[in-house]
Amino acid sequence: MTDTQTLYAAYSGIIDTALGALVSEGVLPDDASFKNVTLEPPRDASHGDLATNAAMVLAKQAKTNPRTLAEQIAEKLTAADGVVSADIAGPGFINLRLEPAAWLNELQAITALGDDYGRSTIGAGTTVNVEYVSANPTGPMHMGHCRGAVVGDALSSLLELAGHDVTREYYINDAGGQVDVLARSVHLRYREALGADIGAIPEGLYPGDYLVPVGKALASELGDKFADAPEDEWLPVFRAQAVTEMMEVIKGDLALLGIHHEVFSSEAALHQAGKPDEAEKWLRENGFVYDGVLEAPKGKAPPEDWEPVELPLFRSTQFGDDQDRPIKKSNGAWTYFGADLAYHMQKAEKADELIDIWGADHAGTVKRIKAAVAALSQGKGKPTPFDVKLVQMVQLMRGGEPVKMSKRSGNFITIADMIDEVGKDVVRFTMLTRKPEAQMEFDFAKVVEASKDNPVWYVQYAHARIQSTVRKASEEESVSPSDEALGQLGDEELTLIRRAAQFPREVEAAAKAREPHRIAFYLYDLATDLNAFYSLGNTALEKRFIVKHDKGLSAARLFLADAIGQVLRNGLRVLGVEAVDRM
Repeated sequence: MTDTQTLYAAYSGIIDTALGALVSEGVLPDDASFKNVTLEPPRDASHGDLATNAAMVLAKQAKTNPRTLAEQIAEKLTAADGVVSADIAGPGFINLRLEPAAWLNELQAITALGDDYGRSTIGAGTTVNVEYVSANPTGPMHMGHCRGAVVGDALSSLLELAGHDVTREYYINDAGGQVDVLARSVHLRYREALGADIGAIPEGLYPGDYLVPVGKALASELGDKFADAPEDEWLPVFRAQAVTEMMEVIKGDLALLGIHHEVFSSEAALHQAGKPDEAEKWLRENGFVYDGVLEAPKGKAPPEDWEPVELPLFRSTQFGDDQDRPIKKSNGAWTYFGADLAYHMQKAEKADELIDIWGADHAGTVKRIKAAVAALSQGKGKPTPFDVKLVQMVQLMRGGEPVKMSKRSGNFITIADMIDEVGKDVVRFTMLTRKPEAQMEFDFAKVVEASKDNPVWYVQYAHARIQSTVRKASEEESVSPSDEALGQLGDEELTLIRRAAQFPREVEAAAKAREPHRIAFYLYDLATDLNAFYSLGNTALEKRFIVKHDKGLSAARLFLADAIGQVLRNGLRVLGVEAVDRM
């Protein structure tokens, strides 16, 4: 194993070599697939250092039972460099025990690779479009948008680390009726800025004070030109201006979270470019759209005014949906699904894979959009992998009581408010402490606690602790370790290295599963192991990182501490969280 090859990659290669030898010997068929062979830590650390399921995966292909095949694989692995033993457990798992030198090599690999430790090539440059946030441009970003924003951004960083070419995209919903409401609300604030008494905000308009500066800006720019003009004259102007102003606010809010999109796609521009018509034409030519009549609503009597109307329908049932879906309304306007279908066609033209981050309230739309992408992929000649991650809302708590939010009433907690109170890092890390599909409470008091129960504090504290130790060592002129000094590291230190060595495989597993929260979980475990080692020094001076009477051992442990700090930094970078040096 070279200094820059990570341990799990090296021993995965050793297993592949052993299996390749069995193919040459006729034990495994020439077309044997190693795709589902894994290498991971055993569930019980007492069983060894690494475990593989190779025999269980390949036994059927070898036409033998797993334990028999395991014996043949184990014989090959026992002879491999750095392997002390290869033991068979249960139905056919193979547990490997490694020489301590293998873990010490990994420690040196962490230092040699630095910021690149954990970087993978499994993405092979595949282009992935990740669309996230995509909030209606009708107000500032609030906590209802926050979780999806963080999940999407962290997922994008994770995929980049795994070797994908990622585009971060925001879809601006600027073609619907809500934008007309925004324009009317802004026009009211515009008149107010010109000195008009607007009274109470009429029902149905956005009452939030966040529109006051937008109205003032337009009054300054346009004067009183549109103060008393008929709506049909000012509405198009105010629509465009209001969306532009609100998107600047939204971009500023996202920047506070450390989020920056490369692409902002406009729904209005999509329509102007004729993309929905283009999509309909292709789908009709290929038999995916037809003119038909929707069935009456199921489960209840249809409304008295319901009439069967012929509409252009997309054959989503062909792809597992429960009914075909209209892409246009009876008045000829595009349905939201019709426009969304065209938008995904536009994205698929430029990317190999698509990922959407949606709120859980959009769950009913998933099946039909997946059907649309599956149909449109046929125009590319190959399927476009498409994944939708549903993110549950976050319940804000203050003083044990829920904090209510309503964009229409203007009574909501903005992302800017949250960051001002608890900080970007707390918001970002906390949003990744649970699976996105799980319910979450964000308690203002708990997220800033200095305790092990607060994951963001605990992980940042672990990094700050390392940096403090390294600074102290520098003052005492500690030296870099020799190979002999590294050999003094014992079982407790090797436990730390074993956890750190899992980072590259955690990155790959999290990227494949599209689950960035796995990195947050891993960092908490690594911080727990580090702090457990630190605690040993509270009762045994010889267990401290700096042992005054043994400069060699001190240097080795400091080398270890610095490597653990590097892994923490690399993981926090994926999450968009700062690795602080002091707390």
